[in-house]
Amino acid sequence: MKNESAILFFFILLFCNKSAAQVTQLELTAGFNKSDFSSFNIKPLDEKNKFSVSTLAFFQKFYRNEDLPYDETGVQTSVYRNFSKSAHLGPSLYYNSVAGFSEKLSFLFLDGRKHLVVVVIPSVFHTEKDNNVNGDVFMQIQYSRPLKNDWSVLTYAQLFTTWKKFSEHTRSFQQVRTGVAYKNNQFGVSLDFDEYGSIPVTKTTIGIFLRKVILDN
Repeated sequence: MKNESAILFFFILLFCNKSAAQVTQLELTAGFNKSDFSSFNIKPLDEKNKFSVSTLAFFQKFYRNEDLPYDETGVQTSVYRNFSKSAHLGPSLYYNSVAGFSEKLSFLFLDGRKHLVVVVIPSVFHTEKDNNVNGDVFMQIQYSRPLKNDWSVLTYAQLFTTWKKFSEHTRSFQQVRTGVAYKNNQFGVSLDFDEYGSIPVTKTTIGIFLRKVILDN
């Protein structure tokens, strides 16, 4: 369920930093109830940046025994056709330890301003486990402002919801991140609300996040 936020972050980097031929991120979030680790890589497939490919791997681990059914591991490979800086369309092959394999088609709309970025990603996907066609929507609002001496402040909120057969809720989350960045290193406070099931069970986590970004030319 982490793939939309990671993909969004790297599209922002690729299209705002054209000198980067490849972007890699390592991120760790640790809270009172769970920890998350993820790695992500994205790079253009051609010199004109009409196509790009990304790979994602993540692991989510809860601490309490009663929450262990919500542990989650995922691996995804995606190819995007980049029509412009604002419009991107492409398929993904995704494996999730809970839901199994799925094939996904997503449209990504990105509106980037000087300090503000707004993104909306509606998707349709097919799950092999139950042979259903489902839908989800992801949205993020991100704000950052440079300070001085390579420091900046940042905050963002993101929302995600997915519906089985477009009618039955299966998974949602709301996340808030606030912190600072020094060059390509980011850290701060995290707040997560995770909902599971048709009658949502909510898990709340407060913690910290650390993120390392590597730009390869």
